[in-house]
Amino acid sequence: MKDILIDKRFQFIHEVIGGANFYFSTSYNEVSFKIDENDGILNINKLKDIMNLKEIKYLKQLHSDIIKVNPKGEEIGDAIICKKRDIAIGVFTADCAPILIFDKDTKAMAAVHSGWRGTYKLILLKTLQKMKEEYGTKAENIVAYIGPHNGVCCYEVGEGVKEEFKKEEFYNNKSIFEGNNLNITACLKYQLNSFGVLEQNIFDDNLCTYCAKDYKLHSYRKTGVNSGRLFSFLYYS
Repeated sequence: MKDILIDKRFQFIHEVIGGANFYFSTSYNEVSFKIDENDGILNINKLKDIMNLKEIKYLKQLHSDIIKVNPKGEEIGDAIICKKRDIAIGVFTADCAPILIFDKDTKAMAAVHSGWRGTYKLILLKTLQKMKEEYGTKAENIVAYIGPHNGVCCYEVGEGVKEEFKKEEFYNNKSIFEGNNLNITACLKYQLNSFGVLEQNIFDDNLCTYCAKDYKLHSYRKTGVNSGRLFSFLYYS
């Protein structure tokens, strides 16, 4: 994991794994990718031009388990799948988890937005299943990277949320809580393991959006409604 500065303004945590470029933005220089604000759209377009990408695809997110395959325009959903060279796909977060996925064999990609609702609805596992259905993706060819999100150190949830997770059969007998704190990372890794993704192909930057010291990161829980948005995306050339 290394950080890079693009155009002296955009700071990203960057990795190249399996031939794909994985990028996770920070809030360095107060940069935000909130797409309902002009600056957010301008920043997306600037990235597209700077990185010489054909397109950057993203969705209007709503904490669902809706998955879109190669969407046209700004569709509604929380996971996006694509298999096109030099086209980036990404998700916006400010405490929820971004997960970027690349199939080293078929070159299919996915970007997933998973807060507690998406995690409860198993959106990550469903996305992997959709990649298998659409492109024949096999577990052994998957690389998955979990980006900055509210860690178990800081992600306290109410009793109602805990009860919801107890009702979900998938999480039975799985350690996903520390007291009242939900371990999103553990939940996501259980979903990856369930699909058969190899441990050595699962990456996690271990950055909490609320309490990280090494990077500035947008956090809705810390800042409230005025919080900016991080943008996590991947592409291959």
